Amino acid sequence: MVSNTEQLDMNTHAVVADIGGTNARFCRINLATFELDRIQVFPCADFPTLTSVMTAYSKEQDVPLKHVAIAIACPVDADEINMTNHHWQFSIRNVRKTMQLKTFVVLNDFAAAAMSIVTLKPAELKQIGGGKIKPKAPKAILGAGTGLGVGHLITMADGSVMPLPGEGGHVDWAPTNEKEWAVHRFIHNRFGRVSAERILSGPGLETLYLALADYHGRNVTPLSAAKIGQRALSGIDTLALETVNQFFESLGGFAGNLALNLNTYGGVYIAGGVVPKLLNLMATSNFRARFEHKGRFCKVAEAIPCFVITAEYAGLRGVGQYLKQTIAQQNS
Repeated sequence: MVSNTEQLDMNTHAVVADIGGTNARFCRINLATFELDRIQVFPCADFPTLTSVMTAYSKEQDVPLKHVAIAIACPVDADEINMTNHHWQFSIRNVRKTMQLKTFVVLNDFAAAAMSIVTLKPAELKQIGGGKIKPKAPKAILGAGTGLGVGHLITMADGSVMPLPGEGGHVDWAPTNEKEWAVHRFIHNRFGRVSAERILSGPGLETLYLALADYHGRNVTPLSAAKIGQRALSGIDTLALETVNQFFESLGGFAGNLALNLNTYGGVYIAGGVVPKLLNLMATSNFRARFEHKGRFCKVAEAIPCFVITAEYAGLRGVGQYLKQTIAQQNS
Protein backbone atom coordinates (compact mmCIF):
# COMPACT_ATOMS: atom_id res chain seq x y z
CA MET A 1 0.00 0.00 0.00
CA VAL A 2 1.28 3.47 -0.92
CA SER A 3 -0.33 6.76 0.05
CA ASN A 4 0.05 10.51 0.00
CA THR A 5 -2.26 11.68 2.77
CA GLU A 6 -3.02 14.39 5.25
CA GLN A 7 -4.56 13.86 8.69
CA LEU A 8 -8.21 12.88 8.27
CA ASP A 9 -11.10 12.57 10.68
CA MET A 10 -14.26 10.52 10.67
CA ASN A 11 -16.46 13.53 9.79
CA THR A 12 -15.25 13.38 6.19
CA HIS A 13 -16.58 12.00 2.95
CA ALA A 14 -14.12 10.20 0.72
CA VAL A 15 -14.29 8.63 -2.73
CA VAL A 16 -13.21 5.00 -2.99
CA ALA A 17 -12.70 2.90 -6.10
CA ASP A 18 -12.06 -0.74 -6.99
CA ILE A 19 -10.29 -0.95 -10.35
CA GLY A 20 -9.88 -4.26 -12.15
CA GLY A 21 -8.75 -5.12 -15.64
CA THR A 22 -12.29 -4.73 -17.01
CA ASN A 23 -14.27 -2.34 -14.81
CA ALA A 24 -13.62 0.62 -12.52
CA ARG A 25 -16.14 0.86 -9.67
CA PHE A 26 -16.46 4.13 -7.78
CA CYS A 27 -18.53 5.33 -4.85
CA ARG A 28 -18.61 7.87 -2.05
CA ILE A 29 -18.14 6.73 1.53
CA ASN A 30 -19.22 8.46 4.72
CA LEU A 31 -16.35 7.80 7.12
CA ALA A 32 -18.58 8.37 10.14
CA THR A 33 -21.30 5.86 9.22
CA PHE A 34 -19.40 3.73 6.66
CA GLU A 35 -22.33 4.10 4.25
CA LEU A 36 -21.67 3.85 0.52
CA ASP A 37 -23.61 5.85 -2.04
CA ARG A 38 -23.34 7.30 -5.56
CA ILE A 39 -22.01 4.01 -6.90
CA GLN A 40 -21.05 4.00 -10.58
CA VAL A 41 -19.24 1.44 -12.74
CA PHE A 42 -17.16 2.42 -15.78
CA PRO A 43 -15.61 0.12 -18.42
CA CYS A 44 -11.86 0.69 -18.21
CA ALA A 45 -11.53 0.37 -21.99
CA ASP A 46 -13.59 3.54 -22.43
CA PHE A 47 -10.96 5.73 -20.76
CA PRO A 48 -7.34 6.38 -21.74
CA THR A 49 -6.09 7.06 -18.19
CA LEU A 50 -6.97 6.69 -14.53
CA THR A 51 -7.38 10.45 -14.15
CA SER A 52 -9.88 10.57 -17.01
CA VAL A 53 -12.21 8.08 -15.33
CA MET A 54 -11.78 9.84 -11.97
CA THR A 55 -12.81 13.11 -13.63
CA ALA A 56 -15.80 11.43 -15.29
CA TYR A 57 -17.02 10.08 -11.94
CA SER A 58 -16.64 13.46 -10.26
CA LYS A 59 -18.61 15.23 -13.00
CA GLU A 60 -21.35 12.64 -13.46
CA GLN A 61 -21.99 12.18 -9.75
CA ASP A 62 -21.30 15.81 -8.77
CA VAL A 63 -18.82 14.62 -6.13
CA PRO A 64 -15.70 16.69 -5.42
CA LEU A 65 -12.45 14.74 -5.34
CA LYS A 66 -10.54 15.65 -2.19
CA HIS A 67 -9.92 12.41 -0.30
CA VAL A 68 -9.58 9.38 -2.59
CA ALA A 69 -8.57 5.76 -1.97
CA ILE A 70 -8.36 3.18 -4.75
CA ALA A 71 -7.68 -0.52 -5.02
CA ILE A 72 -6.08 -1.55 -8.28
CA ALA A 73 -5.31 -4.88 -9.96
CA CYS A 74 -1.50 -4.91 -9.88
CA PRO A 75 1.39 -4.80 -7.41
CA VAL A 76 1.47 -1.61 -5.33
CA ASP A 77 4.93 -1.25 -3.83
CA ALA A 78 6.26 2.03 -5.27
CA ASP A 79 5.12 5.37 -6.64
CA GLU A 80 4.89 4.12 -10.24
CA ILE A 81 1.87 1.89 -10.88
CA ASN A 82 1.50 -0.38 -13.94
CA MET A 83 -1.68 -2.43 -14.23
CA THR A 84 -1.20 -6.13 -15.01
CA ASN A 85 -4.24 -6.73 -17.26
CA HIS A 86 -4.86 -3.21 -18.55
CA HIS A 87 -2.73 -0.45 -20.05
CA TRP A 88 -3.11 2.26 -17.39
CA GLN A 89 0.12 3.54 -15.85
CA PHE A 90 0.50 6.42 -13.41
CA SER A 91 2.53 8.02 -10.65
CA ILE A 92 0.73 8.29 -7.32
CA ARG A 93 2.42 11.63 -6.58
CA ASN A 94 1.56 13.02 -10.01
CA VAL A 95 -2.08 11.98 -9.78
CA ARG A 96 -2.42 13.63 -6.40
CA LYS A 97 -0.82 16.82 -7.73
CA THR A 98 -2.71 16.87 -11.05
CA MET A 99 -6.09 16.17 -9.45
CA GLN A 100 -5.33 18.49 -6.49
CA LEU A 101 -6.20 15.77 -3.99
CA LYS A 102 -5.68 16.22 -0.28
CA THR A 103 -5.46 12.45 0.16
CA PHE A 104 -4.64 9.72 -2.33
CA VAL A 105 -4.26 6.14 -1.06
CA VAL A 106 -3.52 3.24 -3.42
CA LEU A 107 -3.58 -0.44 -2.47
CA ASN A 108 -3.61 -3.74 -4.29
CA ASP A 109 -7.11 -4.90 -5.21
CA PHE A 110 -6.79 -8.14 -3.26
CA ALA A 111 -5.52 -6.29 -0.21
CA ALA A 112 -8.86 -4.49 -0.43
CA ALA A 113 -10.68 -7.76 -1.07
CA ALA A 114 -9.05 -9.20 2.05
CA MET A 115 -10.12 -6.15 4.08
CA SER A 116 -13.69 -6.63 2.87
CA ILE A 117 -13.95 -9.96 4.70
CA VAL A 118 -14.44 -8.24 8.06
CA THR A 119 -17.39 -6.24 6.63
CA LEU A 120 -19.34 -9.25 5.33
CA LYS A 121 -22.55 -10.53 6.86
CA PRO A 122 -23.36 -14.29 7.01
CA ALA A 123 -26.04 -13.83 4.34
CA GLU A 124 -23.36 -12.51 1.96
CA LEU A 125 -21.36 -15.74 2.12
CA LYS A 126 -22.18 -19.11 0.55
CA GLN A 127 -20.27 -21.97 2.18
CA ILE A 128 -19.00 -24.75 -0.08
CA GLY A 129 -18.30 -27.96 1.84
CA GLY A 130 -17.46 -28.39 5.51
CA GLY A 131 -15.14 -26.80 8.05
CA LYS A 132 -15.68 -24.14 10.70
CA ILE A 133 -14.16 -20.67 11.08
CA LYS A 134 -11.62 -19.98 13.80
CA PRO A 135 -12.21 -16.21 14.16
CA LYS A 136 -8.66 -14.94 14.80
CA ALA A 137 -6.92 -17.37 12.47
CA PRO A 138 -5.43 -16.26 9.13
CA LYS A 139 -7.78 -15.95 6.18
CA ALA A 140 -7.16 -16.33 2.45
CA ILE A 141 -8.98 -14.74 -0.46
CA LEU A 142 -8.84 -15.43 -4.17
CA GLY A 143 -10.88 -14.26 -7.09
CA ALA A 144 -11.18 -15.11 -10.77
CA GLY A 145 -12.05 -12.23 -13.07
CA THR A 146 -9.97 -10.65 -15.79
CA GLY A 147 -7.06 -12.21 -13.89
CA LEU A 148 -6.60 -14.33 -10.75
CA GLY A 149 -6.18 -12.29 -7.58
CA VAL A 150 -4.86 -13.65 -4.29
CA GLY A 151 -4.42 -12.21 -0.81
CA HIS A 152 -4.43 -13.04 2.89
CA LEU A 153 -5.70 -11.33 6.03
CA ILE A 154 -4.21 -11.68 9.50
CA THR A 155 -5.54 -10.39 12.82
CA MET A 156 -3.10 -8.34 14.92
CA ALA A 157 -2.76 -8.41 18.71
CA ASP A 158 -4.75 -5.17 19.07
CA GLY A 159 -7.66 -6.60 17.07
CA SER A 160 -6.94 -4.69 13.87
CA VAL A 161 -6.42 -6.61 10.66
CA MET A 162 -3.58 -6.51 8.15
CA PRO A 163 -3.97 -7.47 4.49
CA LEU A 164 -1.15 -9.39 2.86
CA PRO A 165 -1.34 -8.82 -0.90
CA GLY A 166 0.60 -11.00 -3.29
CA GLU A 167 0.79 -12.28 -6.85
CA GLY A 168 -0.16 -15.87 -6.10
CA GLY A 169 -2.29 -16.05 -9.24
CA HIS A 170 0.93 -16.24 -11.25
CA VAL A 171 2.34 -19.39 -9.65
CA ASP A 172 2.76 -22.45 -11.88
CA TRP A 173 -0.35 -24.51 -12.60
CA ALA A 174 0.26 -28.19 -11.87
CA PRO A 175 -1.76 -30.83 -13.76
CA THR A 176 -2.75 -33.96 -11.84
CA ASN A 177 -4.09 -36.37 -14.47
CA GLU A 178 -3.85 -37.23 -18.17
CA LYS A 179 -6.52 -34.77 -19.28
CA GLU A 180 -4.93 -31.93 -17.33
CA TRP A 181 -1.53 -32.73 -18.85
CA ALA A 182 -3.14 -32.39 -22.27
CA VAL A 183 -4.61 -29.03 -21.22
CA HIS A 184 -1.17 -27.99 -19.93
CA ARG A 185 0.47 -28.88 -23.26
CA PHE A 186 -2.17 -26.95 -25.21
CA ILE A 187 -1.69 -23.81 -23.11
CA HIS A 188 2.10 -24.18 -23.07
CA ASN A 189 2.14 -24.32 -26.86
CA ARG A 190 0.14 -21.07 -26.96
CA PHE A 191 1.72 -19.04 -24.18
CA GLY A 192 4.85 -20.77 -22.93
CA ARG A 193 4.73 -20.86 -19.13
CA VAL A 194 1.40 -22.05 -17.72
CA SER A 195 0.37 -20.05 -14.65
CA ALA A 196 -2.72 -20.64 -12.53
CA GLU A 197 -4.21 -17.47 -14.03
CA ARG A 198 -4.07 -19.05 -17.51
CA ILE A 199 -6.79 -21.43 -16.25
CA LEU A 200 -8.50 -19.66 -13.35
CA SER A 201 -9.81 -16.45 -14.87
CA GLY A 202 -12.37 -15.31 -17.43
CA PRO A 203 -9.83 -15.54 -20.28
CA GLY A 204 -8.63 -18.81 -18.70
CA LEU A 205 -12.12 -20.30 -18.98
CA GLU A 206 -12.11 -19.40 -22.68
CA THR A 207 -8.71 -21.05 -23.19
CA LEU A 208 -9.76 -24.10 -21.19
CA TYR A 209 -12.78 -24.57 -23.49
CA LEU A 210 -10.48 -24.69 -26.52
CA ALA A 211 -7.96 -26.94 -24.75
CA LEU A 212 -10.62 -29.51 -23.87
CA ALA A 213 -12.00 -29.39 -27.40
CA ASP A 214 -8.49 -30.15 -28.66
CA TYR A 215 -8.18 -33.01 -26.15
CA HIS A 216 -11.37 -34.56 -27.54
CA GLY A 217 -10.35 -33.91 -31.15
CA ARG A 218 -13.18 -31.44 -31.76
CA ASN A 219 -13.18 -28.26 -33.82
CA VAL A 220 -15.16 -25.55 -32.05
CA THR A 221 -15.75 -21.84 -32.39
CA PRO A 222 -14.14 -19.84 -29.57
CA LEU A 223 -16.66 -18.60 -27.00
CA SER A 224 -16.58 -15.84 -24.41
CA ALA A 225 -16.44 -16.82 -20.74
CA ALA A 226 -20.01 -15.53 -20.34
CA LYS A 227 -21.25 -17.73 -23.20
CA ILE A 228 -19.44 -20.78 -21.83
CA GLY A 229 -21.07 -20.22 -18.45
CA GLN A 230 -24.51 -19.73 -19.96
CA ARG A 231 -24.25 -22.85 -22.12
CA ALA A 232 -22.99 -24.90 -19.18
CA LEU A 233 -25.80 -23.72 -16.91
CA SER A 234 -28.43 -24.45 -19.55
CA GLY A 235 -27.05 -27.95 -20.17
CA ILE A 236 -27.10 -27.49 -23.95
CA ASP A 237 -23.32 -27.85 -24.41
CA THR A 238 -21.54 -30.82 -22.83
CA LEU A 239 -18.12 -29.34 -23.62
CA ALA A 240 -19.03 -26.09 -21.85
CA LEU A 241 -20.21 -28.08 -18.84
CA GLU A 242 -16.99 -30.11 -18.82
CA THR A 243 -15.03 -26.86 -19.06
CA VAL A 244 -16.78 -25.33 -16.05
CA ASN A 245 -16.37 -28.54 -14.05
CA GLN A 246 -12.66 -28.65 -14.88
CA PHE A 247 -12.39 -24.98 -13.93
CA PHE A 248 -13.86 -25.74 -10.49
CA GLU A 249 -11.65 -28.81 -9.99
CA SER A 250 -8.56 -26.73 -10.70
CA LEU A 251 -9.88 -23.89 -8.55
CA GLY A 252 -10.39 -26.32 -5.67
CA GLY A 253 -6.83 -27.60 -5.91
CA PHE A 254 -5.45 -24.07 -6.06
CA ALA A 255 -7.60 -22.88 -3.13
CA GLY A 256 -6.48 -25.87 -1.06
CA ASN A 257 -2.84 -25.03 -1.76
CA LEU A 258 -3.52 -21.45 -0.68
CA ALA A 259 -5.15 -22.67 2.53
CA LEU A 260 -2.08 -24.72 3.46
CA ASN A 261 0.31 -21.79 2.89
CA LEU A 262 -0.79 -20.04 6.10
CA ASN A 263 -3.07 -22.67 7.66
CA THR A 264 -6.01 -20.37 6.99
CA TYR A 265 -8.42 -21.75 9.60
CA GLY A 266 -10.21 -18.39 9.36
CA GLY A 267 -11.49 -19.54 5.99
CA VAL A 268 -10.83 -19.30 2.27
CA TYR A 269 -13.00 -16.68 0.57
CA ILE A 270 -13.70 -16.62 -3.17
CA ALA A 271 -14.48 -13.33 -4.89
CA GLY A 272 -14.27 -12.14 -8.49
CA GLY A 273 -16.71 -11.94 -11.35
CA VAL A 274 -16.66 -15.56 -12.58
CA VAL A 275 -17.54 -17.86 -9.67
CA PRO A 276 -20.69 -16.19 -8.24
CA LYS A 277 -22.39 -16.51 -11.64
CA LEU A 278 -21.73 -20.27 -11.67
CA LEU A 279 -22.62 -21.13 -8.08
CA ASN A 280 -25.18 -23.77 -9.03
CA LEU A 281 -22.54 -25.73 -10.93
CA MET A 282 -19.90 -25.21 -8.26
CA ALA A 283 -22.06 -26.97 -5.68
CA THR A 284 -22.16 -30.15 -7.80
CA SER A 285 -18.54 -29.99 -8.98
CA ASN A 286 -15.42 -31.61 -7.52
CA PHE A 287 -14.26 -28.26 -6.13
CA ARG A 288 -14.32 -29.32 -2.48
CA ALA A 289 -12.96 -32.81 -3.18
CA ARG A 290 -9.92 -31.29 -4.88
CA PHE A 291 -9.60 -28.69 -2.11
CA GLU A 292 -9.32 -31.48 0.48
CA HIS A 293 -7.15 -33.81 -1.64
CA LYS A 294 -3.89 -32.95 0.10
CA GLY A 295 -2.42 -36.33 0.97
CA ARG A 296 -1.04 -36.41 4.51
CA PHE A 297 -2.59 -32.98 5.13
CA CYS A 298 -6.12 -33.78 4.00
CA LYS A 299 -7.37 -33.49 7.61
CA VAL A 300 -6.02 -29.92 7.77
CA ALA A 301 -7.78 -29.03 4.51
CA GLU A 302 -11.02 -30.69 5.64
CA ALA A 303 -11.14 -28.42 8.71
CA ILE A 304 -10.80 -25.20 6.68
CA PRO A 305 -14.09 -23.72 5.40
CA CYS A 306 -14.55 -22.18 1.95
CA PHE A 307 -16.98 -19.39 1.14
CA VAL A 308 -18.08 -17.64 -2.04
CA ILE A 309 -18.62 -13.92 -1.48
CA THR A 310 -22.02 -12.98 -2.91
CA ALA A 311 -22.03 -9.35 -1.69
CA GLU A 312 -22.15 -6.71 -4.39
CA TYR A 313 -19.28 -4.20 -4.35
CA ALA A 314 -17.34 -6.03 -1.61
CA GLY A 315 -14.12 -4.55 -2.99
CA LEU A 316 -15.40 -1.01 -2.44
CA ARG A 317 -16.24 -1.89 1.14
CA GLY A 318 -12.72 -3.27 1.55
CA VAL A 319 -11.16 -0.02 0.33
CA GLY A 320 -13.39 1.89 2.74
CA GLN A 321 -12.48 -0.43 5.61
CA TYR A 322 -8.78 0.04 4.89
CA LEU A 323 -9.14 3.82 4.76
CA LYS A 324 -11.22 3.84 7.95
CA GLN A 325 -8.63 1.73 9.80
CA THR A 326 -5.81 3.94 8.50
CA ILE A 327 -7.57 7.04 9.85
CA ALA A 328 -8.20 5.39 13.21
CA GLN A 329 -4.50 4.52 13.48
CA GLN A 330 -3.53 8.08 12.51
CA ASN A 331 -5.74 9.48 15.26
CA SER A 332 -4.71 7.03 17.99
